[in-house]
Amino acid sequence: MSWRDESFLSKLQCRVLVVGAGGIGCELLKNLALTGFSNIDVVDLDTIDVSNLNRQFLFRREHVGKSKAETAAQAVRSIMPNVNITCHHDSIMNVKYDVDFFHQFTVVLGALDNRAARNHVNRLCVAARVPLIESGSSGYLGQVGVIMRDKTECYECMPKSAQKTYP
Repeated sequence: MSWRDESFLSKLQCRVLVVGAGGIGCELLKNLALTGFSNIDVVDLDTIDVSNLNRQFLFRREHVGKSKAETAAQAVRSIMPNVNITCHHDSIMNVKYDVDFFHQFTVVLGALDNRAARNHVNRLCVAARVPLIESGSSGYLGQVGVIMRDKTECYECMPKSAQKTYP
């Protein structure tokens, strides 16, 4: 078996959690599906606003007012029908998303827009020993980092500037 075959098999067996279905989350979902990941969960509490349409590839005008998680999952299924994608229109801070929930996943991709939720996901990933790839943007700047218990700093341990809000 070649490394390509092994890589493909690992993608098929991997279970990925994407937290956030906004600008970054939609790109992650699309790219995961197109590169062969077939078991994906997405969690997002928000609904689609007209202001989202210029930066969220999976959403259209007719989706305004609908769940980001549900709409993103439907859009991914329309592109890649064989992808098993489960949507959760809910807050990741809901108590049902606990350490046991996080244990199901091979990796968590964080694409959240607020620090409290990021801190929460960080704590659960560290407790569950599940790698977290944290990403975000601020204005024209973006960042991405890998967080692994006993290997890297956790998200809350990294210095951060004051959170800004952009229109």
